[in-house]
Order: sequence, then C-alpha cells, then structure tokens
Amino acid sequence: MAKGQVTIPKDVRTALGIGAGDRVTFLVDGGNVRIINSALYAMEILQNKMAGEAQKAGLEDDEDVMALVRSLRSENIE
Repeated sequence: MAKGQVTIPKDVRTALGIGAGDRVTFLVDGGNVRIINSALYAMEILQNKMAGEAQKAGLEDDEDVMALVRSLRSENIE
C-alpha cells in the first residue's frame, strides 16, 4: 500500500522552511496546488479563528496577557 509520500526538491523545502519528515499541506484551488508547511498552516488557521478574542477579553498588550497567565497559574497552585 502506498504511503502517500512525495519528494519535494531541496530548494522548495528550503523556501518553505521544512526538513525531511516534516508534514506539509496541499491546498487545491481549481487547477493550482499550493504546498504549505502544516505547522504554519495550523497556526494561521488558529490565528484567524482567534482574531479579536484578546480584545474582547480586555487583553490589549503582552503585559495584559502575562498578567492573566500569572493569575491563572496562581489559581492552579492554590
């Protein structure tokens, strides 16, 4: 049974920031195919889904986020 593996040329792997064994995602759009580093693609999807959520929670900057993390950690310790 085929494993679904493909060989991606080194210059393309370098441009995508992937190495041997890394996973990629193929996006098909009409007659075109885009190859994307799967980890980066997953992060992009997460960022798009979470867009605006920090502002809704009142987190305006990194310091607000760090304060929330410290607060949650102290709650878990108690």
